[in-house]
Amino acid sequence: MSFHEVRFPDAISRGARGGPERRTQVVELASGAEERNASWADSRRRYDVSYGIRRADDLAAVVAFFEARNGRLYGFRFKDWADYKSGPPSRVPKAQDQLLGTGDGVQRHFRLRKLYGSEATGGWWRAIRKPVAGSVRVALGEVERFDGWTVETGTGTLTFAVAPEAGIEVRAGFEFDVPVRFDSDLLQVTLDVERLGSIPSIQLIELRERTTPLPD
Repeated sequence: MSFHEVRFPDAISRGARGGPERRTQVVELASGAEERNASWADSRRRYDVSYGIRRADDLAAVVAFFEARNGRLYGFRFKDWADYKSGPPSRVPKAQDQLLGTGDGVQRHFRLRKLYGSEATGGWWRAIRKPVAGSVRVALGEVERFDGWTVETGTGTLTFAVAPEAGIEVRAGFEFDVPVRFDSDLLQVTLDVERLGSIPSIQLIELRERTTPLPD
């Protein structure tokens, strides 16, 4: 997949509208009862960033960003201001925020992920593939580790120099971006009387990736 490791302008994304989308098939039976089936195992996010354009300079920045990505061709990072931390929005991420797995003395690689809800009540694990550089914190058990590990910010893979001991929980906290692309190869720019300009709609859609095996 063609992807540019650059982020859409924060000043414009702050005013965006959008969020997660799921696809559910609903069949209504003759009795009026329903049968429902999830077509997607994971949600997919959509955004309209036109609401964040407030000045002529914002408009120019979006056009330049669109051209640099060749429309829909290249993906890029997007900060979803409603959901960009491993923990509550009100605090800095902690190393103990999210459970990534349990050590077995052999596995050195773990994927970053975030739990929505709780596993006991059918929670959903979201794969985090675009952590923000410098934001990741790691803990083994409840003890934060400041060295002995690296994280690939392009894939969200955490790698330890030495495999965590068997039975020890691997945890992490982080900020993250959403991998997206433009959902159209056309920007409809309208110039008003004051020549400020506007774009009625600028749709972004989250990129999905096939899950690849962790390194040995």
